[in-house]
Amino acid sequence: MPKAKDVTAELSEYIKKNLKKGYTKDSLKWALVSQGYSKMEIEKALKSVDIELAQEVPVLKTTTTNSVGVIRYESETIEKKSFWKNLFG
Repeated sequence: MPKAKDVTAELSEYIKKNLKKGYTKDSLKWALVSQGYSKMEIEKALKSVDIELAQEVPVLKTTTTNSVGVIRYESETIEKKSFWKNLFG
């Protein structure tokens, strides 16, 4: 009987290969269940694949610049009216 680590490693490789082909995790999960693998083994393999794939993702470096400015035109003047003047004219 194969050891649990061997089965998990085999399932992990299968899942990674098929995820790269475009299959979803759910479709792979149900395909493996229908092939006779236990849900617990599949969940362990999915978890290890998630960890491996998360380590492979490159870290993006971003820079933030503030480019918000206020533009005022000399010819425009905005007259502020009080609330009561706006209400009663």
